[in-house]
Amino acid sequence: MTQNANKTVLYARVSTAEQNIDHQRTQAEAAGFTIDDVVADHGTSGVSTTLAERPEGRRLADMLRRGDTLVVRWVDRLGRNYQDVTDTIRMFMRQGVVVRTVINNMTFDGATTDPMQEAVRDALIAFMAATAQAQAEATKEAQKAGIDAAKNNGAKYRGGKPSYDRQTFKRVLDRLATEGNVSAIARGEGLTRQTVLRIRDRQADCEAALTKWGM
Repeated sequence: MTQNANKTVLYARVSTAEQNIDHQRTQAEAAGFTIDDVVADHGTSGVSTTLAERPEGRRLADMLRRGDTLVVRWVDRLGRNYQDVTDTIRMFMRQGVVVRTVINNMTFDGATTDPMQEAVRDALIAFMAATAQAQAEATKEAQKAGIDAAKNNGAKYRGGKPSYDRQTFKRVLDRLATEGNVSAIARGEGLTRQTVLRIRDRQADCEAALTKWGM
């Protein structure tokens, strides 16, 4: 790729630090996109933070030039706020950037000057942005309803039950102090490697979870 060649940039966003963006790139490449660069925000909400407020979101706006293509898995990666998503897509179109989605293979650009085509395009952008916000709100309400139901049923809301008991927890801590081989400990204790890493890195949280479950 020469210095002045147009580039295709994938913007990926995950809302928790534990998630990763690899599957978003894999999905884009499987759909036929050749990705020149990936810009990603980790552990960032699309509801409470606009694209311009995210560190990598700001960089994305600065690096894209006329003729470049911005690829997103779907518009909800740009955000889950109606106004932010519609403003963002229209801003990129004004700059001559083509916005494409992996899901549904949608293309948004500023090439058309026909008012009817513009109206259809803008209506579709608005619909997709509204859907992204509605999905976020529905998910939040479902989570709240689940928590309220558990409380109303007299159950103490405790989060997920640990996959180990207190004895196993103590053995893992002892082995971590003496051996340090996470994979070997996981195999020996019948746990996943991620569980052993969680015990190692978040010991206080794991201890609290055991206490909450009376284990």
